[in-house]
Amino acid sequence: MPRQVDHAARRRQIAEAVFELISEQGTEGATLRLAAARAGVSMGAVQRCFSTKAEMMTFVLEYMNQRVSERVQNRIDASGDPDSAAIMLEQTLIGIVPVDEPSLAETRVWLAFAAQAAVDPALAAIQRRQYADLAALINVLIRAGQGDGDLRADLDPDQEADALITFTDGLNLQILFGRHDSRTALAALEHRLAALRAR
Repeated sequence: MPRQVDHAARRRQIAEAVFELISEQGTEGATLRLAAARAGVSMGAVQRCFSTKAEMMTFVLEYMNQRVSERVQNRIDASGDPDSAAIMLEQTLIGIVPVDEPSLAETRVWLAFAAQAAVDPALAAIQRRQYADLAALINVLIRAGQGDGDLRADLDPDQEADALITFTDGLNLQILFGRHDSRTALAALEHRLAALRAR
């Protein structure tokens, strides 16, 4: 009897391999052949999971977003007050900034996808949607923090959400370029968050 293959697990296995390749070599290094070799599967297995490289890259971008979301949720769960909107906001933003090797790899992949999205409308559309979802989440957390009395009542949640996303993206670039390290980046983020807190 032929062995049953868990298709979803195989796609994740290949996505992890592609993620590693992009982290090391950029999107140009993530060929189907190299992905198959890194994942330890045949080219046929990759092609059965992804009909095109574009489909594979789209899946990897979504996979990376899921990785970041899971890490952020774990940080929130491990915090002293996981039900606090202000804590959720803080941990969400900290979770976006690379503070260790896994999150640094995610940031390298994010930058590679951002560069590719500049010339790939399909990837750009995915990234716009992901940013819109993040902005909506931050907006909700700011409003909830205002309702709790933890964040300033005069904040405009839409403007602050956009500003915080832009700020963390800038920090990520500065870390990749070596102008900041995780310690100084987190200090800068804490300074930015302190300005949002109610006095």
